[in-house]
Amino acid sequence: MNDKREDKKQLSHIDQQGDARMVDVGNKKIQRRTARASGLIRMAGHTIQSIKKDQVKKGNVLAVARVAGIQAAKATSSMIPMCHPLPLDSISVDFKYCDEGILATCSVSCQARTGVEMEALTCVSVALLTIYDMCKAIDKGMVLDQITLISKQKEDLS
Repeated sequence: MNDKREDKKQLSHIDQQGDARMVDVGNKKIQRRTARASGLIRMAGHTIQSIKKDQVKKGNVLAVARVAGIQAAKATSSMIPMCHPLPLDSISVDFKYCDEGILATCSVSCQARTGVEMEALTCVSVALLTIYDMCKAIDKGMVLDQITLISKQKEDLS
């Protein structure tokens, strides 16, 4: 087995007895970590127009979804059992209209010993779920799709 595989095995969330555990990252150096994730909510054209014109009865859909995504990123370690709580430095949520619905993109950064991929993915997921919740009365056919990690980076601090 090569060294990279052995390192990955040591980072398992399962101990030698097969019990779940949170990975010990205490010996890793603190680095600047960033991650970007995106996802799409497919919806009917009339729903897109209702959101654009701020005609959804529950309020400004994208403003609420943005706040929900930010809150979700901050709470990721409370929702995903093996995630480390991280001191997030920045979270942004952007939306783009497209023919089939709305594309959400989330960027998260911090200075920590482990990455922020789960925070970015959680941010996007909850932002899209919030759009779904706010629009479900006018569109029964919405679908969350293509939730994916776009990028992750780590860089040494100077």
